[in-house]
Amino acid sequence: MFDVAIQGLWQVFIPLHFSLLAVGVFMGITFGALPGLTATMGLALLVPFTFTMSPAAGLIMLAGIYVGAMYGDAIPAILINTPGTPAAIATTFDGFPLTQKGMAQHALVAAAVASACGSLLANIVLASAAPPLAIVSLKFGPPEYFWLGIFGLTIISTLSSGSVIKGFLAGAVGMILSAVGMAEIGGDIRLTFGFPELQGGIELIVALIGFFCMPEILRSVIGKRRAAYTDKAVTPRFNVIWQVVSTLFRNPVLLVRSGGIGTIVGFAPGAGGNIASMVSYNEARRWDKNPDEYGKGTVKGVAASEAANSAMAPGSLIPLLTLGIPGSPPAAVILGALMLHGMRPGAELFTDYASITFAFIMALLVAAFLVSIIGSLGSVVFSRIINIPSRYLAPGIIFMTVLGSYAIRNNILDIWIMFGFGIIGYISAKLKFHPAPIVLGLILGPFVEEGLVQSMLAGQAAGGTLQYLVFRPISGILIALCLFSLMWPVYAMWRSKRRANSKGGAV
Repeated sequence: MFDVAIQGLWQVFIPLHFSLLAVGVFMGITFGALPGLTATMGLALLVPFTFTMSPAAGLIMLAGIYVGAMYGDAIPAILINTPGTPAAIATTFDGFPLTQKGMAQHALVAAAVASACGSLLANIVLASAAPPLAIVSLKFGPPEYFWLGIFGLTIISTLSSGSVIKGFLAGAVGMILSAVGMAEIGGDIRLTFGFPELQGGIELIVALIGFFCMPEILRSVIGKRRAAYTDKAVTPRFNVIWQVVSTLFRNPVLLVRSGGIGTIVGFAPGAGGNIASMVSYNEARRWDKNPDEYGKGTVKGVAASEAANSAMAPGSLIPLLTLGIPGSPPAAVILGALMLHGMRPGAELFTDYASITFAFIMALLVAAFLVSIIGSLGSVVFSRIINIPSRYLAPGIIFMTVLGSYAIRNNILDIWIMFGFGIIGYISAKLKFHPAPIVLGLILGPFVEEGLVQSMLAGQAAGGTLQYLVFRPISGILIALCLFSLMWPVYAMWRSKRRANSKGGAV
């Protein structure tokens, strides 16, 4: 296998293939950076162009697009508090506060380096342990997805730094919003209020733009009529790159843990990078010696989110290449590209088409290094965007948010929903409600609902819903993680009080 991997790496560095990879990375970063244009859309648009290429060349170019888009979504998340894709939600928690401090370049470099590290770890796993991990992915059924959704909801207790009650109320609102439209099981029409356009539900990108970007524009630019979009101007310097890299490499556990979380969530079919990045951010904050730094602007928070986000991409390819089961929407598009070239997922990819398969895997690896170089050096240019006067920048941002909201489904109603969520987000910020729990509920609501309903139906046929839902190996692990996550804030509060009392006694 090692020899085949070296041959695949050699194919990547063929001048034509490497040029296609570099073009793919650049296009992926562009697609990820524009709100509403996701990695899935970029891959889908370019798959037909790969038909005239050799299988290796086409897949190498798609690998560059996939990896580039995983980093590109961090750029608007950091600079203007707008996640380019749902996977970059957690990046906004510390990325935009760093921008407000005049440290946008620090956040952009952290995102690029962490993306490369997470992708590196996941590609090593993909190349060496794909078959056994694919077998584990088959063990994920409705109960596991239900408990995975519940575990994701427990993150609210950590994200709600002000009031846990407000956090869970916001999460409940998000879950109600996730019920809008046609039920996946049963086909019931719910909460559409007579709008046929809502039968497809609320588009997640529209909600992200509304809750994260629009309130910032209303609050900082329009409301206060400020000359600049952020509090401090950005002064990019090349020595910042080394500072951030050294800071991250002094925290190897953070990068490895985040990359591991992204890989594990990635090979669970359908979970996606939005869950991976949120869980990774939560765990980084939980185990850090200074958890209060998170949410106020720290490169460790950006790194935790982006490492998991990028690791999810190769992780989602594990069940795809071995079993033909896409782990994410972009992986489903890549499945179409494989079938287009007559390559069927399974053992054939690692025997008859081993050289092409490992060329694709090695392309993912090389693309990660290209992203780190382009992202780090490009941070000098990207970060200057925020210095544009707000009278020019704000209208441009509003135009892009409108365009991104409309581009998803070509639906005018999505634009009005985006503005409505923006007003709600602005008011909720005044009431100290953070938008993250709302969006988290919107993301995880379908996981919880579908997993529960399917488990109840299957449990009745299996002789007991409770037994089917609880007494399964992976379900037991996830239940334990849920209990641990719920009890951790109580333990953290007790520990902080104990430290305060010990300091008071010492004085």
